Amino acid sequence: MTDRIELRGIEVLARHGVLEREKVEPQLFRVDLTVFLSLAAAARSDDLADTIDYGRLAQATHDLVESESHQLIETLAERVAQLVLAEPGVERVLVTIHKPDAPIPLQFEDVAVTVDRPR
Repeated sequence: MTDRIELRGIEVLARHGVLEREKVEPQLFRVDLTVFLSLAAAARSDDLADTIDYGRLAQATHDLVESESHQLIETLAERVAQLVLAEPGVERVLVTIHKPDAPIPLQFEDVAVTVDRPR
């Protein structure tokens, strides 16, 4: 499947991490989604019912990341993948969780975990 919908940089303040302070103080997370599905019907019909409402998907992703708390962003990525795969027509999803403020005592740009899940 080569058709896809991409959502990049969904920003969420949330509490995920191993350290006690990460469980108390919210920090910034960014989520990228690449959703693989056929877009042929939507292209023909020009009807939202034939595709995924990416605004609704972005909000659902945001709400999940904000409301749950996990020690590992690997677990969080899996939970987001399950959410996306529950959508009708989705054949595969790539989920990347970015944790740019991870507590690493070195200068770095980003930490990210990506999972690739088929239906």
